[in-house]
Amino acid sequence: MNQPLYLLRISVQDIEPEIWRRFVVPADITLDRLHDVIQIVMGWEDHHLHEFIVNGGKYTENPESVEDGLEEGKVRLKDLIHKNGQKLVYHYDFGDDWFHDVVLEDCRYSNAELLSPVECLDGERACPPEDIGGIPGYEELCRELAEMDAGDIDEDDETEGEWEEEWDDEEYDSEEFDLEYVNHELLIYQRWARNRALPMP
Repeated sequence: MNQPLYLLRISVQDIEPEIWRRFVVPADITLDRLHDVIQIVMGWEDHHLHEFIVNGGKYTENPESVEDGLEEGKVRLKDLIHKNGQKLVYHYDFGDDWFHDVVLEDCRYSNAELLSPVECLDGERACPPEDIGGIPGYEELCRELAEMDAGDIDEDDETEGEWEEEWDDEEYDSEEFDLEYVNHELLIYQRWARNRALPMP
């Protein structure tokens, strides 16, 4: 791999224990593709709007005005951050408001064992479910699931019954992180997102 690589670490703000991933991307990746990669490594489902915030500027998909920010597909990551320790903020879902810190850990990353220029190396814990109600909703869900696991559910509490019915089917586990699955999805993404010899007619 001759192209310069960045080693990035992303974490969701204001959640403990921390939800984080460490992953590699080409330094010249555009922000629209970085958005795609973040969605995959974190486990989001790309149902909502997003933006990148860096150096006082905003970058997003199809901005309708200057206030919305600049077009992310026209900006490369290396043009915004290029020194170790620099960071940007990734804001996903303007309702639930999931803010992520993305830190450049190594601007000249090299690893002979990499199978791809886009690869996740490590991480911990599952990202919150979509449309859970932001951090308060996520914390409530985790509390209810912990009580269910411990057998401390009050059968007369209708709210707890609703949580149990809704989330048992999806088998959400806040501690789950499957590195092999994430990298499989990244390989699929790189296959269908590759450049083509001719544009779509």
